[in-house]
Amino acid sequence: MDVRTVVQFAVFTRVATLLLQAVCNALIPDHAADAFSPPRAEEPRLLDPPVEALLGGLSRWDAEHFLFIAERGYLYEHNFAFLPLLPLALRAVAGVLLRPLAGWLTVRGRLLLAVAGLNSVLFVLSTLALYGLGRVTLGDRRLALLSSLLLCLSPANVFLAAGYSESLFAALTFGGVWLLERGSPLRASLVLSLATAARANGLVNAGFLVYLPLRWGLTQAGGVCARGAGRLRSSLRLIWIALRVLLTAGLGSALIILPFAVFQLYGYWTFCMPSLRPEQVSPALLELVRVKGYRVPDASGPLPVWCSQRLPLLYSYIQDAYWDVGFLRYFQLRQIPNFLLALPMAALVAMAAWTYAAANPALCLRLGLWGEGLKPGAEKPSAGFLSPRVLVYVVHATVLLGFGFFCMHVQVLTRFLASSSPVLYWFSAHLLLHYEPLLQQREEEEEEQSSLAGLPRALWSILPHNLLTQLLLHWSSCSILTRCLLGYFTSYWLLGLVLHCNFLPWT
Repeated sequence: MDVRTVVQFAVFTRVATLLLQAVCNALIPDHAADAFSPPRAEEPRLLDPPVEALLGGLSRWDAEHFLFIAERGYLYEHNFAFLPLLPLALRAVAGVLLRPLAGWLTVRGRLLLAVAGLNSVLFVLSTLALYGLGRVTLGDRRLALLSSLLLCLSPANVFLAAGYSESLFAALTFGGVWLLERGSPLRASLVLSLATAARANGLVNAGFLVYLPLRWGLTQAGGVCARGAGRLRSSLRLIWIALRVLLTAGLGSALIILPFAVFQLYGYWTFCMPSLRPEQVSPALLELVRVKGYRVPDASGPLPVWCSQRLPLLYSYIQDAYWDVGFLRYFQLRQIPNFLLALPMAALVAMAAWTYAAANPALCLRLGLWGEGLKPGAEKPSAGFLSPRVLVYVVHATVLLGFGFFCMHVQVLTRFLASSSPVLYWFSAHLLLHYEPLLQQREEEEEEQSSLAGLPRALWSILPHNLLTQLLLHWSSCSILTRCLLGYFTSYWLLGLVLHCNFLPWT
């Protein structure tokens, strides 16, 4: 029942997103932004104008990079800031599943259809993965359900729908950690490895492959020592546990790092051992090199300066040279509006960390690796957001928050955290369930009552019935906390569509 509820609401909000972005894109003139805008490779065909009119809002800002890479490959140096899994997936969908439309649509038109279809499927999968992860980790069905429903109204909604890698990364990250929590380290490592092929911050997920097996190993070792079996048998068991932890952590971390390392080697081979000459590149694309200062591989010219560095990482060079990303570089007076834009997300994650640490100070000092409730056969630990099993996720979110706030363009903090950490959704659902009077009733009573009573019959049949729509439809009866929280989610959900899809500044 819960799975159907999550899927139903995810599909509903995704359809609403696609329709609203089409309407906003049609009614609001596009802003003349100084964004990456390469020339089209083909003349439009019969279905290209309607597809562009309906889905063009999904190709704004960085989405243009992903579409360009999917269509033409990694030509410009700064394209290597965008990892290859999403372009490869889009190219596969456009070139295989949508191949029958080639007579009516150009490659770009098919790529736009691929963006809408693939990201919609991945978005639904990410909500299901978050629900599964919540059931395993939180031990609270309602909390897991409400968390997944909140993901459907994520403040990063437009990036989960547009030609960005957020939906892909969220599905792989939540799904990979879910598999790890369920005791499938090999499958989890493979899935999290794919997440690293989608976004560079997937490297941080290696921490899960170190921490969770270590926690399991210490728990098992404590159980062996407590049982007091024969010395030889206990020693062999402890050795086996230690080897399993080391192998899981070592091989899992290596698998997670591998895609990023291979991609950096590809970048080095492309620009530091080039075989391409400028005359082999389309004149229209070379014009961008002259006008915008982009760089293409050039076998006849000097090598880029980063090729001679001790550790020639193209990704780090691009972040530094093209986007001026670095520690405290964004701390300027003119960036105050962007800090304000990111403030709600930063405040929510910081509050989550503070709430958890204040409720579990001893657990945090022990790093959640040993103590009461973590031994085999011990009394079941408390469920919910304050459960001992949530500690690693709170630490993960806090690390991402600190890095994003001090070292990145701060306005991307909203989509950065919303697609990488479940803590935003878990903590928000925790606040709603504990402090919203409308949700302080027994489950049986909720099922008996119709929260949609009084609505027109047509709307009754369209709008999904769940905990979140119950609150939205009784907005005037909700507490101030609920209004602020859901107001943030819904306003960013809608404003992102209006602004981002028309080349206006957003997160």
